[in-house]
Amino acid sequence: MLIYPSRSTVHPVSNEVPEHPCVSPVSNQVFERRLIEKYIAENGTDPMNGQPLSEEQLIDIKVSHPIRPKAPSSTSIPAILKALQDEWDAVMLHSFTLRQQLQTTRQELSHALYQHDAACRVIARLTKEVTAAREATLGDIFVRTSPLPSLLFPQRGKTVPEELVRTEDLSKYRQVATHAGLHSASVPGILSLDLCPSDTNKVLTGGADKNVVVFDKKEEQIIATLKGHTKKVTSVIYHPSQSVVFSASPDSTIRVWSVTGGNCVQVVRAHEASVTGLSLHATGDYLLSSSEDQYWAFSDIQTGRVLTKVTDEAAGCALTCAQFHPDGLIFGTGTADSQIKIWDLKERTNVANFPGHIGPVTSIAFSENGYYLATGAQDSSVKLWDLRKLKNFKTITLDNNYEVKSLVFDQSGTYLAVGGTDIRVYICKQWSEVLNFTEHTGVVTGVAFGEHAQFLTSTGMDRSLKFYSL
Repeated sequence: MLIYPSRSTVHPVSNEVPEHPCVSPVSNQVFERRLIEKYIAENGTDPMNGQPLSEEQLIDIKVSHPIRPKAPSSTSIPAILKALQDEWDAVMLHSFTLRQQLQTTRQELSHALYQHDAACRVIARLTKEVTAAREATLGDIFVRTSPLPSLLFPQRGKTVPEELVRTEDLSKYRQVATHAGLHSASVPGILSLDLCPSDTNKVLTGGADKNVVVFDKKEEQIIATLKGHTKKVTSVIYHPSQSVVFSASPDSTIRVWSVTGGNCVQVVRAHEASVTGLSLHATGDYLLSSSEDQYWAFSDIQTGRVLTKVTDEAAGCALTCAQFHPDGLIFGTGTADSQIKIWDLKERTNVANFPGHIGPVTSIAFSENGYYLATGAQDSSVKLWDLRKLKNFKTITLDNNYEVKSLVFDQSGTYLAVGGTDIRVYICKQWSEVLNFTEHTGVVTGVAFGEHAQFLTSTGMDRSLKFYSL
């Protein structure tokens, strides 16, 4: 019969729970086989009663692995205190390790916050430098004499060139040439006109057929037909010193063209709606544009980059035209709600307003001496404004339902031409009419003076380009 001891059975010799228990049939005691075999080898008897015992007599006991009870020493008070002390020491050591990790984490967080703060300071400094650089760019372009409303423009245009055509001769001008084949006949209409300032024999037109055409007046032939706009061309400008022209369209783009190459070299995307006005800065490096999206923009013609873009949030109205003052320090815009606004380009602020028109403003023009501003609107009138006094000093009332489409001063500021229902030329200061042409069968869309007013040219919705002179 096998004996299964409990897990708490203790060896009588070693006072420990045996790992390989066996029972002695002599004394009926449970022994550790290793120890009892050693004892039998030395003494040959049972250690409990001294009777003879051999290894063969030992009976193995089958048991599961026992759980060793704590040694008697662990149950004493000093042992318990020591165990508690060891546990406390372990807890304190763990707490110390956690505090070290917390300190390290705090330092890392502090370093990260410092880096973030430094990055924010760098970004703020760079933003400030970019703003300063942008303002410096504008500041380098313009050397301001004095801001509005006390405009003190340089004395320019005071001397009338000797070559300028006299009033009595200008009054004798008649149509001398007409050209109707510049633009497509299927979509009739020439919508814009400009002359090359350095060679007024070169004529630039923009048509309803989406094309820009460069025409040589002297040779009477087309130099270039520039294609690329997806809608009609409503504004064109000829660069004064380069073989470059500019055009704007309701397709919301401004294009820079090479006349010699006959190709588009830059597309300026400054607006999100129809571009309604275009003007070249006096330096020849920057374009002013206005749009139905209510913004005016100032762009670099070399890179096509928009340098600044501004709207009058208080007005909330589409812009209909734009024109630089000859000095390039200020410019004017017309609005769909009959307002003329004067802007300071460097400060990008509206510095003066000229009310008085009724209906959308259709055209504005500054005189070359910088003193006068001529404006036209859908109220059949042309108003003259003195920029030194900021007031309207003359209103030219035209026929009922007269459409004013184009206003232009000659390069000396002596004459003002009005294009629309017909063509009228006025002499400045007296503001009396000296010429009237009615040769166009459609509305006149553009008027321009040749050098020293040696000739006058016009375009119209009848698809014709006309020249007038003695």
